[in-house]
Amino acid sequence: MTPDAQLSQHGERVDEIDLARAQEYILLSNLLLCNPDAQLLLRLQHVCGDGSTLGVAHTALADAAARVDAESVSREYFALFIGLGRGELLPYASYYLTGFMHGRPLANLRLDLQRLGLERADVIPGPVGADQRFFEAHLAPWIGAFFSDLERQRSGQFYAAVGKLGTTFLDIERQGFDLTRTV
Repeated sequence: MTPDAQLSQHGERVDEIDLARAQEYILLSNLLLCNPDAQLLLRLQHVCGDGSTLGVAHTALADAAARVDAESVSREYFALFIGLGRGELLPYASYYLTGFMHGRPLANLRLDLQRLGLERADVIPGPVGADQRFFEAHLAPWIGAFFSDLERQRSGQFYAAVGKLGTTFLDIERQGFDLTRTV
């Protein structure tokens, strides 16, 4: 086994970079799915970054987590994503691409997930290149605009740091996929 790979729970080799990418997606997904509780905020305070752009975004998230409590983040989450009637931002491709919640982008996503044989699971190994195709078809057209909007929102400070992390990470994803096209 190479130093940059480890075994998954199914005994398959997992590249360290792919594992780090998956962890980044999991973090961002969890922070958008529901507001973090006090325990998660405490863990986020201990996230260490380095001098890289992603490391700086991690440090900013840790700093933001240290400046808030679970109750204030809950209010921020409610204002941003739920609201009275509707939140300030709707983190959905259909909305960003068409202005409607249930449209062609959602139908296309469901079809592609079905074609890939993907369903909810803890670990899903996909075919080589599926991550890039999925990113380009279902995330790249809208998620950058969403994270930019989240970064600029005025409802609170915690989710601005989440937006910055998302923007930074997605820029790195795009660059990485661009490199694979030129190889």
